[in-house]
Amino acid sequence: MMPTPVDLLIEARWIIPVEPADTTLEHHAVAVHNGRIVAVLPTAEARLRYTAAETVSLPEHILTPGLINLHCHAAMTLMRGLADDLPLMRWLQEAIWPTEARHASTAFVRDGSLLAAAEMLRGGITTCNDMYFYPEATAEAFDRVGLRAVLGITIIEFPSQYASDADDYLHKGLATFDAWRDHPLIRFALAPHAPYTVADATLERIGSLADELELPIHIHIHETAQEVEDSLRTCGQRPITRLETLGLLGPNLIGVHAVHLNDGDIERLALHGCAVAHCPTSNMKLASGAAPVARLLDKGLNVGLGTDGAASNNRLDLFREMQQASLLAKLSTGDATALPAHRALRMATLDGARALGLDHEIGSIATGKAADLCAVHIADPDALPCFHPVSHLIHVLGRHDVSDVWVAGQQRLQGGRLLQITNTELLSTARLWQNRLRQ
Repeated sequence: MMPTPVDLLIEARWIIPVEPADTTLEHHAVAVHNGRIVAVLPTAEARLRYTAAETVSLPEHILTPGLINLHCHAAMTLMRGLADDLPLMRWLQEAIWPTEARHASTAFVRDGSLLAAAEMLRGGITTCNDMYFYPEATAEAFDRVGLRAVLGITIIEFPSQYASDADDYLHKGLATFDAWRDHPLIRFALAPHAPYTVADATLERIGSLADELELPIHIHIHETAQEVEDSLRTCGQRPITRLETLGLLGPNLIGVHAVHLNDGDIERLALHGCAVAHCPTSNMKLASGAAPVARLLDKGLNVGLGTDGAASNNRLDLFREMQQASLLAKLSTGDATALPAHRALRMATLDGARALGLDHEIGSIATGKAADLCAVHIADPDALPCFHPVSHLIHVLGRHDVSDVWVAGQQRLQGGRLLQITNTELLSTARLWQNRLRQ
């Protein structure tokens, strides 16, 4: 039988496909054609069955699905380190909101998102679920470097440089949705900022629109204890109960942070099949607390991982989030078996895809899915020996070990070098905004 032509054959020392669970394949290859995975099979067999226009050999590498950042504010990369060592509300009120009032613009968001997209691709992130103003500028930045994204149509009640009120946010966001709806890598979500910044009538409207347009809802919930106390005082309900009353809880809801949960909150989230975006580093840095991830998983909730923005993290680094999530779960439960390495990787890949309604498309290395892939090089003596590759990914290796990245079969990172943009341009952009914000 004649070999079948394909566009790309990637041969790797190890492949961790995420599906089936707890699987590590040795000396296997991934065949890619028209941006999709057509086979995952032993390398020797792949060489007989396929003839590739391009073959990439990764003899000292782990190949994983591209990582999925389930919660980010990409443009806030321009405010990295601007206001450290402050609790959430002081951080927002004294630093972030005033800076945004002075500087937020199409150019600010486009440039900040470009820096963020470059950082994420270099760290093996191939999909970003973003929430910020001027989503059309974020779309332009992500499109330029070829990052897959779900962009939030951000809604908040108070005015900003971007919009005057909730109706204006929705009107402008939906116009961007219409303009980009046919893009192969860009999708959208409705993104009310948080229960404490969005009114009941607006939340009800968002719930109806989400059903009508079949979009996810991306919202901060129960990030701080103060948020819950304020809701009880002003609304007579905990925020999650309020969202349930308004009809927003459901399989399309991604609740970000979900730190301060009681048993009733967890039961409600589980009953409605909601997803949670766990952001361990940001939660620790802002002293917001530790989300009860082990309890959420025990209840069958789908939990993905997010970095939050670089202003509160200060890195868009899912390798660090995987490790922090695993260690924090062990520490908070007193159980060394909590959140093992395979589960941490699944949270950063397939579980994130599931939360976005994209698990049929991305999140694992499986036949028929888009070829969103990340290669991690194990060559440094400090990283050897390697007995369990998936454990190495979580507890030894980092984003600096990512060598190659593909999105929909198109290479975006090669040998650690971005192919769509230069470091010279990125450095110039970062320095320009540093000078503007310093003034």
